[in-house]
Amino acid sequence: MMKARHVLLWPVAGIALISAGLAYAWVRSHRSQLELGVGYAARVGCGCRYIGGRPLGDCRKDFEPGMEPIRLAEDVATKTITASVPLIASRRVRYDAVLGCQPEPFRGVPLAVPH
Repeated sequence: MMKARHVLLWPVAGIALISAGLAYAWVRSHRSQLELGVGYAARVGCGCRYIGGRPLGDCRKDFEPGMEPIRLAEDVATKTITASVPLIASRRVRYDAVLGCQPEPFRGVPLAVPH
C-alpha cells in the first residue's frame, strides 16, 4: 500500500512541477501585454461605467480579443475602476466629473521592452 502511494506521488509531482514551469514561462512572455491590457481595460471600464452609464458587467463587451484574463472591479465610493490579472498586473482609473477618466500614477517598476 505504501509503495503504491510513492509510485503515484512522483508522476503527480512531476506533472505539477512541469505545469508550474509552463505557467511561469507564459506569464513571463506575456507580462508586457498584460500590463498594457490592464491599463486599457481600466480606461474602457471607467468610460463604459461612468460616462456611458452601463453596468460594469456589461463593459466586458467592449474588450478586445485576448483580454479574457483581465478582471474589472468597482469602488463606488471613490468612482474608481480597477482592472487586474491576479498576481501579475493591476491598474486603477478614477472618474472625475470635469477631467473624465484619469489613470492613477504608475507606481510599479517599468518593464524592459524587448527589441
